Amino acid sequence: MESKQIFVNEICPTSTQTWIKKGALLVDVREQYEVAQLAFDVPNIVNIPLSEFENRCTELPVDQKLVIVCRNGSKSFRATGFLIYNGYDAAKVVNMKHGIVRWVQKGYPTRGETSIVAGAVSNSDCCTTVDYNSDKKPCCNSHNSNDGKCC
Repeated sequence: MESKQIFVNEICPTSTQTWIKKGALLVDVREQYEVAQLAFDVPNIVNIPLSEFENRCTELPVDQKLVIVCRNGSKSFRATGFLIYNGYDAAKVVNMKHGIVRWVQKGYPTRGETSIVAGAVSNSDCCTTVDYNSDKKPCCNSHNSNDGKCC
């Protein structure tokens, strides 16, 4: 049996802000207790915990841009790959690199106790905004960026 190769695009919190302003839906895959402690404070957000994701992913629109998020980007990376593997357009579904940890570091809106993620990821000043309809990609969107300088 031949296996499908999946490519997951990643963006940073700053680029996520642009996506949200243009109508993207934020999909938080953290468990309910994690969201209760610290949540993204954005208008278009859905919480589908990773533990329920396989059974509930059909609740997500296939025709809308989706930014998948979690605490540090690892669970959301898996969820993003799952969606793409199951037919979602890789250009419309992206993982937010470094999760709510970097979101908090950048000072973006949250509800709850931000101290629970303080110091979890080192900060960088690489992040720039990106137009998701453009081919131009800042370092934050490079899937090959392993140099630690991405936001």
